[in-house]
Amino acid sequence: MAKREHADDLRGASRLVVDATREVTTIVQEMHRTIADGPAGVAQPFTLPGRIISGLVYGGVRGVAALVGAGLDQALVVLGPLLGGSAPGPEREALLAAVNGVLGDWLASTGNPLAIPMRLRRGGAPLTLERDALAAVYPRASGRIAVWIHGSSMCDLQWRRNGHDHGEALEDALGFAPVYAHYNSGRHVSTNGAELAELLEELVAAWPVPVEALVLVGHSMGGLVARSACLAAERAGHRWRDSLRALVCLGTPHHGAPLERIGNVVERVLGGEHYSAPLARLGKLRSAGVTDLRHGNVLDEHWAGVDRFASGVDSRCAAPLPAGVACLAIAGTTAPTLDGRLPGDGLVPVDSALGRHARADMCLAFAPEDQRIVARTNHMQLLESPHVYALIRDWLGERV
Repeated sequence: MAKREHADDLRGASRLVVDATREVTTIVQEMHRTIADGPAGVAQPFTLPGRIISGLVYGGVRGVAALVGAGLDQALVVLGPLLGGSAPGPEREALLAAVNGVLGDWLASTGNPLAIPMRLRRGGAPLTLERDALAAVYPRASGRIAVWIHGSSMCDLQWRRNGHDHGEALEDALGFAPVYAHYNSGRHVSTNGAELAELLEELVAAWPVPVEALVLVGHSMGGLVARSACLAAERAGHRWRDSLRALVCLGTPHHGAPLERIGNVVERVLGGEHYSAPLARLGKLRSAGVTDLRHGNVLDEHWAGVDRFASGVDSRCAAPLPAGVACLAIAGTTAPTLDGRLPGDGLVPVDSALGRHARADMCLAFAPEDQRIVARTNHMQLLESPHVYALIRDWLGERV
């Protein structure tokens, strides 16, 4: 597993605390002003001197926070060599992934060391995309590769659950060398998709033997990132796209997830009330990756030039499945049987996971025989279910 400097973690955490302090201070200042001004539509009693004094006070708090942050940065530069580093454990990786899922675009835009870079890994260690280095990591490398792409607020190590890893099991069964994508899920899906496409181009070019079959497997948001990478590769003319034989999506919100839609409604309700309006700023801290999950954005065109916090209907353009590629959609349902109307897996509705949409042009063309629904399985259980693994193994054994 790759070594991580403790000073970088401390620097990233201190910046996050300072940024949060400044943001909360702004919210408190707005609430103070709103309450002091009285009900909307009534004469404003908060006098100019009062505004000036409160502005100085709150500005002072933000200024002190900035100074403290700068001082910590300088101190950690000096202390860094003394603090050393270590390989992050699974708990630390999971926590970092969760922070990136919620605030990842903010971390990236502010240069925070906690922001996760897009990488391909195995066993938590980044792969060097050079032929000899890959041959050392994959001594049994065949021409078959399966790339496993995790979901929102998760990391690649979380493909292993209760001692089982779909990727490793598939390598033993069918010889697909497992490669795990590790990325900042708080950034836009299309941004991650474009970067993943570039890394796949390097991976296939440097693979120790000629690549015969490339498979992408995405869980949750990972399926959106996989689809986005395919679209980016087609636009860029990447060679790896010719090697792609199959795409597997596990509980992927192809047409959105209700949880983000609920968050958007709550934010609008807060913003619509005079006294609670400043609290709506808290809702706008959620990442671009999270808001992409409202409808299932996979292209820049799905979000560029649009207020991602604004209400509105799904206005995406169609983004079809990759042509000439076998595509499997697996949906989980918490229902005990597959009879009657089925609830989703707790996060993603069955229709969304299977690519169904009210508009015919937006429906994804998963063939009926390439759609599976697994009963008694929630969103996270898709990662460990023996039945789900068997579906992937048998399907790939027939199709690739």
